Amino acid sequence: MSGILCRTKLTEHACHSPAALRKAHSSSVRPQPVPPLLQTLQRYLTALEPLLPPEELEHTRGIVQKFGCPGGLGENLQRELIKRAKHSHNWISDWWVQWAYLECRQPLAVHSNPAISLPKRDFTDWRGQLVFASKLIAGVLDFKAQVDSGRLGVEYIRGQPLCMELFPQLFSSCRIPGPKHDHVIHYGRPRRGPAHITVVRNYQFFQLDVYNSDGTPLTESQIHAQLLRIRSQSWKTDKQPMGILTSEHRHTWGQAYTRLLRDKINKESVRLIEKSIFTLCLDSPVMRISDEKYSSRMAAQILHGGGTFSNSGNRWFDKTLQFVVGEDGSWGLLYEHATAEGPPIATLLDHVLDYCKKPDRMRAPLIPLPMPKKLYFYINSEIKWDLEMAKQNLDILINDLDIKCFNFQRFGKDFVKQLKLSPNSFIQVAIQLAYYRVHSEVCAACDIASLRMFRGGRTDYIRSPTNQMLSFIRAFDDDAVSVTKVQLLREAVDAVIFDQSLMGQGIDRHLLGLKLQAIEEGLSVPRIFMDTAYGLATHWKLRTGQVPANTDSVMCFGPLVPDGYAVCYNPQQDHVHFSITAFNCCEETNAEKLALTLERSLHDLQELFQPTV
Repeated sequence: MSGILCRTKLTEHACHSPAALRKAHSSSVRPQPVPPLLQTLQRYLTALEPLLPPEELEHTRGIVQKFGCPGGLGENLQRELIKRAKHSHNWISDWWVQWAYLECRQPLAVHSNPAISLPKRDFTDWRGQLVFASKLIAGVLDFKAQVDSGRLGVEYIRGQPLCMELFPQLFSSCRIPGPKHDHVIHYGRPRRGPAHITVVRNYQFFQLDVYNSDGTPLTESQIHAQLLRIRSQSWKTDKQPMGILTSEHRHTWGQAYTRLLRDKINKESVRLIEKSIFTLCLDSPVMRISDEKYSSRMAAQILHGGGTFSNSGNRWFDKTLQFVVGEDGSWGLLYEHATAEGPPIATLLDHVLDYCKKPDRMRAPLIPLPMPKKLYFYINSEIKWDLEMAKQNLDILINDLDIKCFNFQRFGKDFVKQLKLSPNSFIQVAIQLAYYRVHSEVCAACDIASLRMFRGGRTDYIRSPTNQMLSFIRAFDDDAVSVTKVQLLREAVDAVIFDQSLMGQGIDRHLLGLKLQAIEEGLSVPRIFMDTAYGLATHWKLRTGQVPANTDSVMCFGPLVPDGYAVCYNPQQDHVHFSITAFNCCEETNAEKLALTLERSLHDLQELFQPTV
């Protein structure tokens, strides 16, 4: 996300409740605008130009013009969207969450939940694991206290306040599977909300109360003592890894969920997991691996747990927040996307990292704590069958996913800024150049723009390639081209426009809104959305994402389409972390090959400005 993010401290006065503070702030954030119809349609056609041959583009132009003509279907739908915007909190966010996440039937593991692998800590055994996990829990609770009390500073970008509504929803929330679509339940309230977290070790789930009877959070030493108790109760790995059920296809898991909750014990255990503030996964050691492959292995462990013979049973993929801590110093976060977005997650992690630098000065009160409660499950033959199928399907999915993480060390964002270019846009051009070198074509690619400048705003896409990017890519490896490639690169970088989407003027959420408005009115899906060009333009072979973090963290998620890639990047001052995923079942894609080509492409772009003798 471009722009400078800053924060102001809020002081909570006695007369202002947290709810009142949130309401006052929410009213200061602008409503999200509905972009002008003709502007969106023209930008849509422009976005199609690098992707379509001229005759197909001309065919689509006719369809688009008919849709947007005066008095036509597009105008009528636009008018209804504007009405919807006047009478709703946000005209697109609820639709977007429902369409993109809750109605999606693919497994949450790999396909939906993003993982963030954070810098390795300096411990190498279970003792260090538990000490750090205690600090981590205390840090997250400290952040939650700021959110609950209204003391969390409002974030600003370019002088504009950002919507802070997602922060309270991060805690004590969970996605619930359904046969046709899922829903999200938020149990959290600033007062009298759930007072426990879930801890998972060796596939066993425990309820850990993290507040004393007077409402104060447990100290780090109290938490540590409770984690030691959990360890003593979970020496052996449970035969049945119940968490793996949550990795299933959503329809399948929805049916199994109904069967599981028929039993009273199961229902109580599942509800305690769902209501918990967050989940902590204490992972078992994994096989040692070379330093070169370590970051890829760790990203995979956070993302899916490594498989049914590793730590996948230590996950509940429906949970909004899952912190993962290994015994070798590895740690990270897995989050559920219907409720959480990258920027609020980054704010949470920044707080936790700062908290972890502080010594624990709190002395533990001499109060005996209740034993953490182990959650039990009654497993009949039906549930056992569900588990066996879930294990098979998850292992197939994990074996199909190719993950390659690497640290590009020749330069970072400082070098690109010295060229007076946007580091994010520069990397986008490099990714498309690498894709073109591997596949001899450009493809529809989406990066993410946050819409938190608007009340209830979520995200929109920043599209590439552009015409300027295509011109540069075609010219770059063509020795016959005599025009200056530096100028073509500058034009390509400048053409990746983030501001349009950040300001609520992106095209993809608007087009989706027009389509869903037609469906809501009981109309046939408009022809513009049945056109093959729209299918091509939304078949995202490149799903990209910048990690909004100040640390050497690596974000990772699966591709959006079977024949695509997901490329995440985290530009630091003098280096850039990358993660690339692809599916092995597709013969055309190869994460390792794209990674090597991307490294070479970045090096070649540097050579344009700093040629080696």
